[in-house]
Amino acid sequence: MVNQTSIASVKPLFKSEDSWEVLLDNEAFVKTFLSDVLEAYIIKQRWYGGKSSQLKYIELAEYFKIQQHGEIYFGLILEVNFVEAFYQHYFLPIAFVTDKNFAQNDRILPISIKNQEGYIIDAINLESFRRLVFERIATAEPKDTTKVQYHKSHLFENKSYESSRFMGLEQSNTSLVYNEKYVLKFFRRIFANKNPDYEMSRFLSEKKEFKNTPAYLGSINLVDSENNNITIGLMQEMIPNEGDAWDYMLKELHKVFSNLEYKNISIDALPNTELYQRLTIEDIPPQIIDWVGLNLFNQVKTLAKRTAEMHIALGSEFEETAFTPAHYNGDYTVWLKNKMLYQFQNRLNIIENSLDKLEGLALTLAKEFLDKKNSIRKRFVDFDWTKLKGERIRIHGDYHLGQILVQDNDFYIIDFEGEPESTIRDRKVKQPPLKDVAGLFRSFHYAIYATVFNNSKKHYIATEDDLFKASEILYRYITGLFLGTYVTETQNANLNLGYNQERIFILKYCLLEKAVYELGYELNSRPEWAVIPLKGISNIINH
Repeated sequence: MVNQTSIASVKPLFKSEDSWEVLLDNEAFVKTFLSDVLEAYIIKQRWYGGKSSQLKYIELAEYFKIQQHGEIYFGLILEVNFVEAFYQHYFLPIAFVTDKNFAQNDRILPISIKNQEGYIIDAINLESFRRLVFERIATAEPKDTTKVQYHKSHLFENKSYESSRFMGLEQSNTSLVYNEKYVLKFFRRIFANKNPDYEMSRFLSEKKEFKNTPAYLGSINLVDSENNNITIGLMQEMIPNEGDAWDYMLKELHKVFSNLEYKNISIDALPNTELYQRLTIEDIPPQIIDWVGLNLFNQVKTLAKRTAEMHIALGSEFEETAFTPAHYNGDYTVWLKNKMLYQFQNRLNIIENSLDKLEGLALTLAKEFLDKKNSIRKRFVDFDWTKLKGERIRIHGDYHLGQILVQDNDFYIIDFEGEPESTIRDRKVKQPPLKDVAGLFRSFHYAIYATVFNNSKKHYIATEDDLFKASEILYRYITGLFLGTYVTETQNANLNLGYNQERIFILKYCLLEKAVYELGYELNSRPEWAVIPLKGISNIINH
């Protein structure tokens, strides 16, 4: 294995008499590259998602040329096989460089090609590669039937390359900023199917002209040897922004909790409201407006409108079958119950093995969860589709405050890849739109509690128990206002969410599903935060 830190002094690990253009036809090279080198490189990458599993071996599932005017790079589709008997596919573009000082952190292999010494690196480090990809999209023909298919939107006419840079730290993908106006997202973990982010972006932008998401500008897709269409890259406009809605909410909520002391507010005297009750701003008592301020409620209202508009666009298609609304049926119910029972059992096992990590309210709520496990399981199984009259549509699928950008008191929705734990097929299943609403409600709940956790010892005089009381009151008004605005908007546009009782049932179901999903993450990575999903579960099972 190659030591990445001292690579500058390493002699070529492989010598080839073949030229770069035919290097991947050389079986000896491919064997050395995959087994001796790539494992050490790949497990260090941020975009590699197999860190919790044991890597067995890597195979080269497919390779293809990314080229223009005689300039050639290779795109590799790597099949990473794990000891636990599953595999994942990754996209890695490679280049050969001879400059000793270049890309020292992203070198994969020292190599000599036709007596010329150099390194194989991740091609994304090369400006010449980034430029080539931009130009291939900008000059794409309307119909591309080659193996690597470049596509451009009508919004991307007559564009020329000026500059490119990395966008910053991302987990699963690599994004490049071009001309400080466009973003090309390279999908690293890939699937034998069109990526939902590409499908949704193109549909919302080109077909529905939904303005509150980055406009679709182009894409790169690969048709593999089995005729699957694999999304490699997605080009979109760059939304100038002030950060995401998660950071925005944390700042606003810190002001709200600081107001308790600043305005000398008695938490016990604050008027409360029912959970999941639809509210307008006029319904919110003056004491709550005085405490929270009108600005935050107005922002919640705007976000509810944008969410409704996204769902209205997604639910108004009658030609493209991937996007036409569907009713509930037996197949959906079987799929949902199997998914939920598997996830529930998994979280149950984690809780039973994690009780020693919990204390205080979290421990009390975890014990309540275990005591009521049969009734929670029953809630997941009691999904009777015959009573539901609403529609299922394609949804965002992983909707939370971190997937929303803030700009000029407005919100822009990004990242339509779907739930990371789900298969690509499951991410495309039509779901109740209220599942996205539930995702956002859980995100509001998290933001409120995170504000308490991050600041209670330093900035707030009230006890943590009192702050939790204030948190629940605040959560009810924020979600009530959101729900009131959202339902009114969707009803006005004839998006069928079902009757009121049905909406509450689906919302609670999806909230419970989301909180149980979160619980596994928190118990595994930061048990002190497990109180947040546990409180969410308690809210639902006791109402």
